[in-house]
Amino acid sequence: MTERVVAAFVPLVDCAVLVAAREQGFAAAAGLDLELVKEPSWASLRDHLSLGHVDCAHALAPLPVALTLGVGHVQVDCVAPFVLGRGGNAVTVSMRVFEEMQAASAALAEPAAAGRALATVVRRRAEPLTFGMVFPFSNHNFDLRYWLAAAGVHPDRDVRLVAIPPPLMVDSLRAGLVDGFCVGEPWNSLAVAQGLGCIVATQSQLVPRAVEKVLALRAAFTQRPGTLTTLLRVLDAAAEWVDDASHHAALAAQLALPNYLGVAEEVIAAALGGHLELGAGAQRHDPDFMYFHRHAANVPSAADGLWTYAQMARWGQTAVSSRGLSAAATVFRPDLYRNALPAGTIGAAAPLPFDGIEFSPADVPAYLRQFDVHTPFAERHSL
Repeated sequence: MTERVVAAFVPLVDCAVLVAAREQGFAAAAGLDLELVKEPSWASLRDHLSLGHVDCAHALAPLPVALTLGVGHVQVDCVAPFVLGRGGNAVTVSMRVFEEMQAASAALAEPAAAGRALATVVRRRAEPLTFGMVFPFSNHNFDLRYWLAAAGVHPDRDVRLVAIPPPLMVDSLRAGLVDGFCVGEPWNSLAVAQGLGCIVATQSQLVPRAVEKVLALRAAFTQRPGTLTTLLRVLDAAAEWVDDASHHAALAAQLALPNYLGVAEEVIAAALGGHLELGAGAQRHDPDFMYFHRHAANVPSAADGLWTYAQMARWGQTAVSSRGLSAAATVFRPDLYRNALPAGTIGAAAPLPFDGIEFSPADVPAYLRQFDVHTPFAERHSL
């Protein structure tokens, strides 16, 4: 008997595990009819997941935490029993801004140096620069904010941040609506390929090993334990297949189809392999730019949830509370993962950001006190 499972996704390279699960036959072989629904934006995906229009979703890591806490939307209990990918984001600036950064500093290869150069540009501008990020509750928002703040640029006062769906980022840069953005692949590489901008920092540089996309479910889905176990085993097999470089050409060809990403397969293949054209003739090869199975990538942990919660609190989206800490720690469910995949008992290491400030999930308030640049919850909600 075949059971139908409907999963929503946003067109990004890191929807690869779900696509492989369907297109390479892993789901069908396990008795699942895995139907994939392409969403135009993260807000649309959130709403369809919340309303039960889909069973599960390729979701931004902070999204199930925000939904469970009822922050920024209605409250919906969610769980994340599987990590679909780590890494894959980047910060891209327009050619004009990049040229101004080059004039401010010849050294732009590392994110700290690039951040300082951008800070110089920001101080010289009469009007604030505008940067796109994909959704308020996203690592794209938090990665961008972290990078700006580390350079002394306050993301709520010195620049303007706006939410734009990933597929519209390149068009927004071309139209001059934004001066840069933080988004997942392939949209950074597409902007570079079209001569519109340069990549100046990647998530793998800013916050190595950070959880990026998860399988998000409403908590009610856990009442279907047999289906959930089968789904997690299917995704584990698909993730291992996706991480095998010998499969990247075939995978890129599949992802390039209009019903998935609809962009050139060579751009997708380069991102999968960590081969980045940064723009202005520069290149970077980073095997861990994005990964899907190795380094125990798929194992969720309480630390993953608390990391996202800490970023939400740092930027005034929520106040730290015992209830919030408890909820954030229990959204990511290693127990569900291990019920399905008992051999996968070792989780990924905690992220260590480029500024060297270690994250301690045991004391989130103490972690937050280390930062000079932040937006207190009271200030955010008084604006």
